[in-house]
Amino acid sequence: MKTLKDSVTMRWLMLVLLSGLTFATYWAQDFMGGIKDILMNEYGFTSENFGRVVGMTTWTNMIGMIIVGGIILDKWGIRIAGLIFGALAALGATVVFLASIGLFGEDSGTRLLMMGIGRMLFGSGLEVVCVVATRTIVKWFKGYEMALAMGLNIGFGRLGTALGIAISPDIAFGSTVSASFGFAASLIGLALIMFVVYLFFDVRIDKQLAADKPPTEKDDFKFADFLNLIKDKSFIYITLLCVAFYAAYFPFIQYAPDMLVNKFGFSSELPANAPVVMASNPALGNALIFVGLFLFVIFFSVVPSNLKTAIQRLVVRLAVLAGFVFYIYHFRELFGVWLHNGPKTAALIPLGTIVFTPVFGAIIDKKNRAATLMIIGSFLLILAHLSLSVLNNVTLAYVGLFSLGIAFSLVPAAMWPSVAKIVPENRLGTAYSTMFTVQNWGLGIFYWGIGWLLDVVNRSKLDAIERGEAVYDYTVPVLVLVACGVVSIFLAFKLKQADRKAGYGLEEPPAKH
Repeated sequence: MKTLKDSVTMRWLMLVLLSGLTFATYWAQDFMGGIKDILMNEYGFTSENFGRVVGMTTWTNMIGMIIVGGIILDKWGIRIAGLIFGALAALGATVVFLASIGLFGEDSGTRLLMMGIGRMLFGSGLEVVCVVATRTIVKWFKGYEMALAMGLNIGFGRLGTALGIAISPDIAFGSTVSASFGFAASLIGLALIMFVVYLFFDVRIDKQLAADKPPTEKDDFKFADFLNLIKDKSFIYITLLCVAFYAAYFPFIQYAPDMLVNKFGFSSELPANAPVVMASNPALGNALIFVGLFLFVIFFSVVPSNLKTAIQRLVVRLAVLAGFVFYIYHFRELFGVWLHNGPKTAALIPLGTIVFTPVFGAIIDKKNRAATLMIIGSFLLILAHLSLSVLNNVTLAYVGLFSLGIAFSLVPAAMWPSVAKIVPENRLGTAYSTMFTVQNWGLGIFYWGIGWLLDVVNRSKLDAIERGEAVYDYTVPVLVLVACGVVSIFLAFKLKQADRKAGYGLEEPPAKH
């Protein structure tokens, strides 16, 4: 009996509906990095205050909220878990917005406290929503283009990050800084509506899948399953790799625009005579540029895979590539201005991810070599942070930012499908949530730690920085992230060794396992 998942159109439509929450939550997670200097000026925050607010996203997850969400996901399913934690993320983003407009008090201490509480609520929903999306993709794409679908879902998230960083200053300068917070909260509300639409299809496919299988006794969660999970060396290595690698990426994203302004002399806002795509609404016009780039990626990676012959695939890819070159040439003046602006240039990091994650996902679907690709990605991470910390060359900084984007498309595209090979499908919710919980410990420490270290190494000139007479030195904080890359390479090698013994097939072509 054919089900909805057997239809190519339905599979990819479901991915779009699911990816709305991924896009919106990643926007809300990272957009503050684009307006760090505005927040510090308007609200009287320090770098440590900024890092604390951003880092509070991880606090409830550190004590097991994601594991609770994963258990709820495994026990009660995608629908209940998605609605509960999607609503929690929306509530948290709304509290942050209300704090930003001074509803709870206009002094910096009250704003800091209430924005932190809102970020805690938002973070409680954020990570579980990501687990729900990943688990749902397995449901619809297992046996089909699973790595590519996961790669595109990650790509939607990185598009949210890129747009959040690049566009939030446009929204803030066009109105007030609180408008950026209100827009982020509205996006999550819209994405939650998209998820509700998805639920109608989820009910239908569950009925179809149940009709195809004989009735079985319900396999409830047991604590012994969790203990068995954390005894698996392959799972331990991939979890620790996730922590080390993500700690060198997500916290850095929050500080990258400010670093480019301080270290390399980029502008914090676009000049008055900058080219605009839509004169009536520059923020919307700039956002459409990024969306256009993402559409090229989808056509390049998804459409050819559904064509029958190699010649057809080659012709389509060449046509898309030609269109992409024309697109870049047409907006060359706009891109020229963007490359001297901190937030817009920092968006090159997730932009690299948008371009390459679906491509790497398609490669992994066909060739695999997941552990090897994680090693390569970790090596690129080291090169990227070295170019941004030790060196002071602007050209090498561009290369570093783009390399970081490639690294963070390569490693997740290999990592998340690998987990589905290591862990039984009925325990994937618990497995992914366990990984996200441990990851949040690393993120929480580094979100706050970079801001704290930034204030410490610049302590002698903080007053001058506040007066605009000096700039932050980011060398030491970014150099610390190089160590994360070294640890990531070590763990990727250990994962490769463990896979040889366990035989999960992380390195073998799909046909061989």
